[in-house]
Amino acid sequence: MNHSMKHHHHQTDKNSYLSGKRVLPDPISKKSDIADVVDNMDAYNGGRLRAACQLMRDKYSKQDVTIGLSIAGALTPAGLGPSTIIPLMNHGFVDWLVATGANMYHDMHFALNMPLFRGTHTVDDADLRDKGVTRIYDILFDYQDVLMATDRILRKIMLRPEFQKEMGTREYYHHLGKILNEYEKKNKIGEVSVLAAAYRNGIPVFTSSPGDSTIGMNVAGLELLAEAKGLTEYFKLKINPSIDVNDSTAIILNAKKYEKGKTGVLLIGGGSPKNFLLQTEPQIQEVLMIPEAGQDYDINITDARPDTGGLSGAPPSEAVSWGKIDPTQLEETVTAYVDVTVAFPILVAYVLQTTKPKKLKRLYNRGDELRKKLIESYLENNKEVEELSGLMKKLPA
Repeated sequence: MNHSMKHHHHQTDKNSYLSGKRVLPDPISKKSDIADVVDNMDAYNGGRLRAACQLMRDKYSKQDVTIGLSIAGALTPAGLGPSTIIPLMNHGFVDWLVATGANMYHDMHFALNMPLFRGTHTVDDADLRDKGVTRIYDILFDYQDVLMATDRILRKIMLRPEFQKEMGTREYYHHLGKILNEYEKKNKIGEVSVLAAAYRNGIPVFTSSPGDSTIGMNVAGLELLAEAKGLTEYFKLKINPSIDVNDSTAIILNAKKYEKGKTGVLLIGGGSPKNFLLQTEPQIQEVLMIPEAGQDYDINITDARPDTGGLSGAPPSEAVSWGKIDPTQLEETVTAYVDVTVAFPILVAYVLQTTKPKKLKRLYNRGDELRKKLIESYLENNKEVEELSGLMKKLPA
């Protein structure tokens, strides 16, 4: 048998191959807006960005689609919070968010009115260190007045009573967002903090690896102090990622099984946030053993290659094999290989110009209800519940 035949795709007739829109774009003029320019992009990654924008316009805009956004890479220090993420949230196109802890830490600077500056990447970093200036590529800011000052405020925030318990990052960021919202108002600088906007809009925010950021470092520092001074009965903050795994999974299960809707993901960059957002489906199917098919719509904007095996570059077709993406919906997925600081603002501008605002789902406020539904479905479908419960009972109390 010819082994190449094993991978032979079904035949397509000639007219089907040539059925796309003819490449004959309109000339760009001074009257062209963002939507005109994007709709005029015919090919390559311009064409992929156009397809992503049009998928947002045609599918993500529907009220029954629950949208998860993941952000990785240093986007908030680059100003993408005020310029891009918050407008998309306010437009109703972000129902839940997964971000690196670093993005949420640097988001704080904006609410606290601590300035970051445009600079250049062609600088002497040893001289920067000597002068007390910190660099993220071409963004420059004061080490003492921004980093150290943010840390001092954060530590005092975490010593407030509402933080003294075990919680997931979802609840942690809700409390932090409430406080940053107050700072925003006090500083009269407009809507500049993603966490403050998430608090106002009832959007749950998760960080999959909370220890991997200055926020996690400061939690650890306070734990160390409590241990050293015998104050562990007073300082009780513990971040438990398992709570987040269940709470994020409950969002997808509710959208698909209970509300009979659809889910879409907007993956800006890759990394841990991308996987945490997508793993909700394998958690439903593989671990909890609840029948499900996968996310319905998928947009990836990344600069990572697929051939190195990393999750950041893994395309939607590979995600199908894990149960992350519904195999019948692969036509509704797009990957654009573009720098996210270029593509993301263009995509959001396109969405704002071509769609009406969606009603906010305010999923943070429904956390307890979604958790109950998750438990109900788990106990109903999982075949190992009794066996595992029995083994738990044999553990020493």
